[in-house]
Amino acid sequence: MIDKKWIGQEVGHSTLIIERGRLKFFAKAIGETDPIYSDEAAARAAGYADLPAPPTFLFAAEMDSGVLFTFIDRLGIPLSKVLHGEQGFEYLVPVVAGDIVTVSSRVKDIYDKRNGALEFLEMESTVTNQDGVTVAKLRNTTVVRN
Repeated sequence: MIDKKWIGQEVGHSTLIIERGRLKFFAKAIGETDPIYSDEAAARAAGYADLPAPPTFLFAAEMDSGVLFTFIDRLGIPLSKVLHGEQGFEYLVPVVAGDIVTVSSRVKDIYDKRNGALEFLEMESTVTNQDGVTVAKLRNTTVVRN
């Protein structure tokens, strides 16, 4: 069982540079066809300072940082028992190419179902930009099969 002592604890943070090429690649990978995600002129015409991050990009960037995987490893949970349960986003300020964001993650809750056969690890992350402005809040539920 995952020790509930972790509830409320910050478990890591990472700083990520939002690169234009990465945003274009991600938009293409998810099938995004709106030109604001691939054409700087279209993005600026729409009021953005540069290419905006597509809606789920920050989750992918957070996963790339390895914070969640490092925490799961620290708990001694084999990745073969881990499932992605749910994710949610609250966007406050657009994230655009050239931004430098810091993602700080903490454990919101730990609980089980089916008499411990399934454990749930709820994480919350706050994303701030280079100016210290909170740009997004992320939620993620990871399921552990026992």
